[in-house]
Amino acid sequence: MSSITLHDSEFPTGDLWVFGYGSLIWRPGFDFVERVPARLIGEHRALCVYSFVHRGTPEKPGLVLGLDRGGACRGIAFRVAEKNRSATVDYLREREQVTSVYREVKRSVWLENEARQRVSALAYVVDRGHVQYAGRLTLADQLRHVLQGHGQSGINRDYVLATVKAIEAEGFRDPQLHQLAMMLHGEHAVPVRDGDGGR
Repeated sequence: MSSITLHDSEFPTGDLWVFGYGSLIWRPGFDFVERVPARLIGEHRALCVYSFVHRGTPEKPGLVLGLDRGGACRGIAFRVAEKNRSATVDYLREREQVTSVYREVKRSVWLENEARQRVSALAYVVDRGHVQYAGRLTLADQLRHVLQGHGQSGINRDYVLATVKAIEAEGFRDPQLHQLAMMLHGEHAVPVRDGDGGR
């Protein structure tokens, strides 16, 4: 399956903005000159991607985040110097497009700084037609996949908890992710049945 990536002509000259909403918040992996809280309208953060490589295997898939249609998402916008733009895009493609489950897109994001400006940022949106698109899973199914997931980048549980911690450090919450994190911490002793919650 070929990666869905932007053409070079779609990258304007000058600095590059990158929107992070999951592990990029706490482990960007590239050099940047500015890091600003930001909001993207029209898509939301969701554990909607079966992980076959980074946090799971095809036999025991984990779950990782994607941007899925509808709603809004608070995250971090990173400004990358023009001289590092090409290397950063190459790095992100190698990291995010390993199984081509994401579409590389440009999205308008609103910076939550004094200027409150809108910028066009590189973002990775889930491809709903891909075999790894999980859709809207119940909380019970999310928990099951996260508990079993272990891949090249480590344990799935660690990924979810690190993301929740990073989101909290930015001063906001993601109710569904926080609920899952509490379950992973064992704060809910009541067994969760299929069909409970998750909406």
